[in-house]
Amino acid sequence: MTPRAPVKEQDRGGRPQALAERGGGEAVRRRWMLWTIVGVAVALGSLSVQAQTDPLAAAKTEGRVAVYGTLESPIFEVVQRLYKDKYGIPVEYFRLATNRLLDRVLTEVHAGRPQFDVVLANRSPMRLMKNEGAFAPYASPSYAAFPQAGHDRDGVLSPPYRMVVIGILYNTRLVPASEAPRTLVDLVDERWKGKVVMPDPTQHITAAVWLANLEGALGPGYRSFVERLAAQAVLVDSFDPAMQKVVAGEYPVGLTYVKYVYIMGQQGAPLEYVRLDPMLAEAHHVALAARPAHPYAARLFIDLLTSRRSLAALAQAGEFVLAPGIYPPIKGADTLPVRLMRDLDAPQLERWRSEYGTFFRRH
Repeated sequence: MTPRAPVKEQDRGGRPQALAERGGGEAVRRRWMLWTIVGVAVALGSLSVQAQTDPLAAAKTEGRVAVYGTLESPIFEVVQRLYKDKYGIPVEYFRLATNRLLDRVLTEVHAGRPQFDVVLANRSPMRLMKNEGAFAPYASPSYAAFPQAGHDRDGVLSPPYRMVVIGILYNTRLVPASEAPRTLVDLVDERWKGKVVMPDPTQHITAAVWLANLEGALGPGYRSFVERLAAQAVLVDSFDPAMQKVVAGEYPVGLTYVKYVYIMGQQGAPLEYVRLDPMLAEAHHVALAARPAHPYAARLFIDLLTSRRSLAALAQAGEFVLAPGIYPPIKGADTLPVRLMRDLDAPQLERWRSEYGTFFRRH
């Protein structure tokens, strides 16, 4: 066998010297042309990959982001504007009550046709959706600003970025401050029978979680409290209609979100809240869809939503956000004894409803 000639270094033209020294030849020219074409193709391919992996360029190419959430639409518009102003990308937002959001997301996931890129909601349904495979892991750079203890060990849900504080709200035109209930136990006094409106805990997840968490605060009197509350409360679909009915004067007192004191107060609503100890609150998270149609735009949205700039804007709109030193413009917000609720998984939720849900009946 003839020994193979050593490969020589390239000449200045880029061709191997062994070929250059042999002179022209059609075969050589064809091979050189092929190398040139391959080189150009590799260069163009590299530029293409680089463009595709530039998050902003890719997000602009995607053209939009679809978000499902429970945050009220007027409040969400604060983040929507920030995102559009910064990136020039529109956000399509679909706002649903907690139970309806859960049903819609899981229906789309199980059908294999998810229409959302991002979901933001309270902790219990977010964990339920996570366990059903609705979300993909994503670690936003902005998560570093949150306490490590709040990070999802699977890297799927964001750290809690805001919370909804639940309390007793009353219409100041109907109830003078001196006559308002001072505690939850006051709320089940006979004088308030048929005058308290609240979300139906057999239908609304957050209402059930709130009631379940009261057991630790009320102790041995818990069961009696739940029975008496169920006997005299008027049930509606969620916290928003409960607030609306108090504002309209249909009911003097309601169990709903404290933030409405400011949000509706900006529109002249006569609302005040009772300072309870503790004030129970539910954490809210955001997550990336497992199969987002617009993944780059979705990640940029999550980055912005959980940034300090966005959280400050949400707080100014009345939200309780989980960022140090940032509070909504609500009297006493910075000193409220807020306690984040433990969430319920599906079996726990079912057990609570089977034991206590039978007390609650719509009239």
